[in-house]
Amino acid sequence: MRRDGRLSRMLHVLVHMDKRGGKATSETIALMLGTNPVVVRRTMGTLKAAGIVSSEGGHGGGWTLVRDLGAITVRDVYLALGAPPALALEAATDHSSCPVEQSAVAALETIFGETEAFMLLRMGEISLADIGQDFERRVRLAQPR
Repeated sequence: MRRDGRLSRMLHVLVHMDKRGGKATSETIALMLGTNPVVVRRTMGTLKAAGIVSSEGGHGGGWTLVRDLGAITVRDVYLALGAPPALALEAATDHSSCPVEQSAVAALETIFGETEAFMLLRMGEISLADIGQDFERRVRLAQPR
């Protein structure tokens, strides 16, 4: 299964945007992420639909944060991105009439469901302001004394 790094990338982008005055162009974000501005616009569009950013076209336009980082949780961004699968594991159902497979699948589905519920709970407890504060702490620690 291919891994999906959009959540991490968008958290990165949103915190950078805040630290740079709350605004960035698709081109600037694309350079930051090493991708194409079209990909940025498509992904940022999902954040716009969720009310996290707004956009303005033309000269001087770009993406603007519309909510304070303290009011945006990791879960908000995750859900805005369409809640991509968080686990690379899945229960195989090659022999659905086999009672052993049925039992194994039932156990795994319970585990996966509990894991996802915990993950969503924790994501809702962490704001982008928390990430920004951790960033600032790391910068302070990296500075020579």
